[in-house]
Amino acid sequence: MVRESMEEGLLTSRYQLPPNETKPTSNGADGDSPADNLNMPSQPAASSLTPVLVFSTFVAVCGSFSYGCSLGYSSPAETGIMEDLDLSLAEYSVFGSIMTIGGMVGAILSGKITDLIGRKRTMWFSDVFCTVGWLAIAFAKNALWLDIGRLLIGLGVSIFCYVVPVYVAEIAPKSYRGSFASSNQLMTSSGFAIMFFVGSFISWRTLTMIGTIPCVVQIIGLFFIPESPRWLAKCGREKEFEASLKRLRGENSDISEEAAEIRDYIATLEQQTEASFLELFQRRYADALIVGVGLMLLQQLGGNSAVAYYTSSIFKESGISGSLGLQVLAVIQIPVATLGLLLMDRSGRRPLLLVSASGLCFSYFLQGLAFCFKELPNLKALTPPLVLSCTLIGATAFTIGLGGIPWIIMSEIFPINVKAQAGSLVTLVNWSTAWIMTYSFNFMMDWSLAGTFFFFSGISGLTVLFVAKLVPETKGRTLEEIQASITHSFSVI
Repeated sequence: MVRESMEEGLLTSRYQLPPNETKPTSNGADGDSPADNLNMPSQPAASSLTPVLVFSTFVAVCGSFSYGCSLGYSSPAETGIMEDLDLSLAEYSVFGSIMTIGGMVGAILSGKITDLIGRKRTMWFSDVFCTVGWLAIAFAKNALWLDIGRLLIGLGVSIFCYVVPVYVAEIAPKSYRGSFASSNQLMTSSGFAIMFFVGSFISWRTLTMIGTIPCVVQIIGLFFIPESPRWLAKCGREKEFEASLKRLRGENSDISEEAAEIRDYIATLEQQTEASFLELFQRRYADALIVGVGLMLLQQLGGNSAVAYYTSSIFKESGISGSLGLQVLAVIQIPVATLGLLLMDRSGRRPLLLVSASGLCFSYFLQGLAFCFKELPNLKALTPPLVLSCTLIGATAFTIGLGGIPWIIMSEIFPINVKAQAGSLVTLVNWSTAWIMTYSFNFMMDWSLAGTFFFFSGISGLTVLFVAKLVPETKGRTLEEIQASITHSFSVI
């Protein structure tokens, strides 16, 4: 206990700063850079945008595009697959939900693999599973090959869900980290929207080939981008660490201050030794764990995965044309995700999460009322337009906040010595809860259409309270500052 307190105090004293303040200089006793010793201001490189940084982020978020394609595929492909392969509704439900089983396996592996072989190699590893999975579906002759393909895709994209936001957070300067990290959600929404929109016009086999495109692009692009400098520093690869940071910040930039801060923090963490899985549950990591697990749990209990997988069925239940509803929903996804990207580093994470959860609470409540109206002859005509408008409101609210921000915060709050174990845990929570919701959704709809959406509304209301009380703001702070001060942040929220 004494040792824990001393370590937390050391970290807090070094890195706990208000968001708008720069790190104070020291007398050099702790190995600070010459820039610190001369009391020089923060270098421009800390906030500079370079072509390498932008290109590296684009290559990484191709994995997010692949994830979006996997989410959006099952709904527009449902009718074609069931007719061509003569599948029953139960067989197609297995196909729709089995991706989350693969996701749980991938979640268990994601943190350890990413820590062991690096961020770039992990993305290559995921691309192999996704590409093979899409091809298995494209050439499937029966339900077995469909399920195998979907399972492999789930394994691959669940690793993407962890490694992509971690890589982007570790390469981006703090002043742009939120915007760069939110490009993860933009690309997820883009993949989702393209599948929904294009899936209305082309066959389900052709649609699978679109899912392979981001995988191929990423496989090639990974040859030309640097590894995460923070991972290289953790592995003690000093020359590669400096070269990677230099490429990302620009050849003429002064990286001494940022490099010294990263080294300083890594050195402090090394004094604590690598944490085991059980050590995650020590007091020093409790607050970060509550935030990470809580956000993932609430994100999925709110029903987004289930609604996304079975949007076409929801529209049909309300009397709306499935293809028309999917096209309208697809059109709004990309503009809304772009808006979220622009707002991320202006408004902050917490305000967007609060707006998002509140919007979902409102839209799900109205959607529940809409299905209540369906049973009333005088109000039955209100059900289709109300369900469509509420679905659009809910999709907008989710995309702008809860869709991507939990992954961003997950990548920010865990120290690098426990990031593998913590990342695997929160990713597993996300995918296992997604499986529960997607598997049970049809049973919930049979129980009560209105009751299902009232339940989702209640979960969204709890999410508002959780964010307001427990989630710290991470905008404008370095990863080291966030991770060192999160316990303190809880005491002042």
